This record gives sequence, C-alpha cells and structure tokens, in this order.
Amino acid sequence: MASTDGAAATLQHEGLVRRGLRLEYATLGWNVIGLGVLAAAAVGAGSPALAGFGLDSLIEIFASLVVVWQLKGIHADRENRAMRLIGAAFAVLVAYLVIQLVIVFVTGVRPATSGPGIVWTALTFAVMLALAWGKIRTGRALGNQVLRAEGKVTLVDAYLAGAVLAGLVLNAVFGWWWADPLAGLAIIYYAAREARHAFQHTAEEATA
Repeated sequence: MASTDGAAATLQHEGLVRRGLRLEYATLGWNVIGLGVLAAAAVGAGSPALAGFGLDSLIEIFASLVVVWQLKGIHADRENRAMRLIGAAFAVLVAYLVIQLVIVFVTGVRPATSGPGIVWTALTFAVMLALAWGKIRTGRALGNQVLRAEGKVTLVDAYLAGAVLAGLVLNAVFGWWWADPLAGLAIIYYAAREARHAFQHTAEEATA
C-alpha cells in the first residue's frame, strides 16, 4: 500500500513539473513574439512605454529560462541559485522602471496613439494574468519557491501591461501622457518587495 501511495505521489509530482514547464514554455513563446510586435509598435508610435515594455519582455524571458533550468534539475543548490537569479530579474525590472519614469517626466515625451500597441498590451495583460495564476498555483502544489517567485515576475509583467495599456488609452482619448509612468510607481514598489523576498529566501537557506 505504501509503495502504491509513493508511486501515486511521484506521478503527481512529475505531472506538476510538466505543467510548470508547459506554463514556462507558453510564457517564453508569447514574449518572444511580443518582442517583434512591441518593437514595431514602439518605433511607429515613438512610444517609450512600448519600448520599455519590450525590455520587460526580455526580463520575463530570462526569468522563464531560469525556471526551466531549475525544474529540469531540482535540488537545493539549484533552487537557491535560481532564487538569486529571480531576485536579480526583479532588481533589473525595478531599475528599468525607475529610469523610464525619470526619463519620461524629464523629457516630457508625448507618444503618438498606437492601435497595435493597445491590442497587444490588452492581450498580454489577460494572458500574463492567466499564466501567473497557473505558475503560482502549480509552484504552491509542488512546494517550489522558484516557480512561485517567477509566477510573481509574470504577475508584475501583467500589471505592467495593464499600466502601459491604461497609459496608451488615456493618452489616445484625453492626451494624458503622464498616466503610464505614474501607474508604474505601484509596480516599482511591488517588484522591489519581491526582489527583497527572493534575496532573503536565499540568505535564510544559506544560514540554515
């Protein structure tokens, strides 16, 4: 009976790992396609927000690759290194958002309306929310801190898509060019908090 339960638990664990990998591959595919879409939209509209969102896609690609690497060889040492890398991804995202915020307010850049940018960011907002929920839920079931942390990176990506979308729409309708960078302030706080949690986790594991 015990061996049967153990076999069932192993099969469940392997199924969760496969689900986590599928979620990461979906994230990678979406963001790779998004790089081309966002680059074209950013150039066409002269939008720093869309250009910056393309950089965020690169950060998300990096974070997803870290999780794929960790899930394919789960053990404590790899988990700790992966958590440090996820923390670094959050830190880079915070730095990018702060720099973008300063540049936009200092230069007072007024981007043009971008139909493709609005459509893509709206789709990205919905897709990233779904992927983030799946990763956090799967990571919790697996007891995998790395997958859960990267799910929060994806959640930040969704929030950023929502902020960029709001900025694009408000700029198109009311000419409120400052709406997008202002919304980024809340995302900066969230990303900084998650970076700190990731680094704290690795520090606690190192001293345990």
